[in-house]
Amino acid sequence: MTGADVLLLALGAVAVGAGALVVGTRHLVRAGLWLVVCLGALAGDYLVLTAELVAWVQVLIYVGAVVVLLLFAVMLTRAPIGASDDLDRPGWPAALIGGGSGLGLAVLLVHAFRWSRVDLPVAGTADRLGEQVFRSWVLPFELLSVLLLAALVGAIVLSRTDIGRPGAQRRPADGPPARPEPAGAVADEGGRA
Repeated sequence: MTGADVLLLALGAVAVGAGALVVGTRHLVRAGLWLVVCLGALAGDYLVLTAELVAWVQVLIYVGAVVVLLLFAVMLTRAPIGASDDLDRPGWPAALIGGGSGLGLAVLLVHAFRWSRVDLPVAGTADRLGEQVFRSWVLPFELLSVLLLAALVGAIVLSRTDIGRPGAQRRPADGPPARPEPAGAVADEGGRA
């Protein structure tokens, strides 16, 4: 076992542990920060595997954009960021499904390769990776960007309390918010109620 193998296993353990904390914590902001740790450990795994371009794309897109989008959505929707009792559900069904899926995939992997050695293809370059991404995978990337934009617009709409509510008062552009007239008020000759 080489030093690269040990580093790869250590970063993998950090990624799995941080991923477990993402789904296990009851605080939404802490879940977002553990997600940063998990995605950063994956970027470290890519660096160990000498895929520098993929590692930096991981850092820029996932850590830099997706997590920031998640935290902005939390702030814009004014979601409760602390522990919430109404979101507490038993975790054993999810653990059972996740454990069963992981065990099934492990059995499938062992059965498929039967501990045989597989020759790796020639290492890719940034040119080949860019060619694949911008030829074969450009449509999924664009759809994902539209989805993230729709999520951000939806968060902004949800954070505005005056949109779509009956009887919501709009503030004039040059002054304080308009006050509704009390029911049954009669105006005097000066126009005051």
